[in-house]
Amino acid sequence: MSFITDNFLLTTETAKRLYHQHAASQPILDYHNHLPPKDIAEDRRFRNLFEVWLEGDHYKWRAMRANGVDERYITGDAEPFEKFKAWAATVPHTLRNPLYHWTHLELARYFDIQELLDESSARRIWDSTSEKLQTLSAKAIIKKFDVRALCTTDDPTDDLRYHKQIAEEGCHAKVYPAFRPDKAMNVHMPDTWNAWVSRLEAASGRSVGNYGEFLEAIKSRHDFFHAMGARLSDHGINHCYADFCSETVAGRIFAKARSGKPATPKEQEQFAANLMLFFGQLDAAKGWTKQLHLGALRNNSSRMVAILGPDTGYDSMGTWNQAEPLSGYLDRLDKENALPQTIVYNVNPVDNYTFATLIGNFQGGGIQGKIQFGSGWWFLDQKEGMEWQINALSNVGLLSRFVGMLTDSRSFMSYPRHEYFRRVLCNLVGKDMEAGEIPDNGLAERMVIDICFGNAQRYFRLPGVDAAKSTAA
Repeated sequence: MSFITDNFLLTTETAKRLYHQHAASQPILDYHNHLPPKDIAEDRRFRNLFEVWLEGDHYKWRAMRANGVDERYITGDAEPFEKFKAWAATVPHTLRNPLYHWTHLELARYFDIQELLDESSARRIWDSTSEKLQTLSAKAIIKKFDVRALCTTDDPTDDLRYHKQIAEEGCHAKVYPAFRPDKAMNVHMPDTWNAWVSRLEAASGRSVGNYGEFLEAIKSRHDFFHAMGARLSDHGINHCYADFCSETVAGRIFAKARSGKPATPKEQEQFAANLMLFFGQLDAAKGWTKQLHLGALRNNSSRMVAILGPDTGYDSMGTWNQAEPLSGYLDRLDKENALPQTIVYNVNPVDNYTFATLIGNFQGGGIQGKIQFGSGWWFLDQKEGMEWQINALSNVGLLSRFVGMLTDSRSFMSYPRHEYFRRVLCNLVGKDMEAGEIPDNGLAERMVIDICFGNAQRYFRLPGVDAAKSTAA
């Protein structure tokens, strides 16, 4: 039998009450994920656990490699069941890794399976889930977990055809694009950058021959995304950029890259800083929220990335200086009265208190929690990482204004991560209440409800998602 009981992760009676009576029933606003819009639009049906669970999941791939599984059974040409069996044989070795929790939580919530997964149970679980998957399509999963809105992650050159199809045909959740223009900054890689600029020209219907035309083409795509319901942007960069240069210098760097010559590291930093400033101005003008995912050291194994490509499990935490460039970037936008609502996420816990204190310098404007310290991201979206983030924010900021958890996943099997987060949150708050550090007067209950859904609903102001009534005291 599975260890995922009703009171999983809840160690006090107060924690159990907070979760079961207040957190568990809250809907989900998944404001950042990497779900394929095509799968939602076409209401994809998954034939088996490999397709819905292992396809593209680099968390599991990393664990399988650490367990000595041959790559053929991870990303290679082995049959789907053989890959699943290799994963099942790995699961018992993931004890104390969050994958052990997530695996059994997902089996319980999607398929009502309480059996522990290992090599001996693999065939039974495979057969049982394959039957149940016949009725568990992409849209059915979204409805099952009461997802009210979700925001995908999309390149500015995307035509958003699938978002249009979803809006026309309907879904339990409102599905919005989010604007991720990272490729615009890659002037140090002129071949791939110029190919992207060509796609930008096609998508915008504009010729891009100089820096000014480049900015206008990007703005036109930002306008298009807004018309399609987008209210968030996102950047996945190792550190923020604040080495600003003049438009004349940026224009020269643009022309150099357009001619096929790579920008120097200094030039790339300057060009990226100016673009990030421009992106911030666009977001502020339209009332968007900017997301900054900072600190990942990507593509460490050049040998394997050359074979498999990026996002295949060869990334880790980085150690860049984060404080000064992030402060410089936010300060420049703030001085121009062009600082949008912003969420900063760090992947290295050494920066928790840096980020949690830095956001306090730029709050205001009559917006509750205008600048957010985002939930535990990537390697930190597990119990300990969540607790670290919650504790840092609590100690130097306002946990009560936190917009809560997001999925940040390519898998439709990841929605129980919201439950996982809510249990961790309720356990922390419940312990404080029983220790006499928080009064039992209704404040904690209202805070939990807001963090689970209400704060995000009010903060993002997504079209068609009604504003929640404030429960703040």
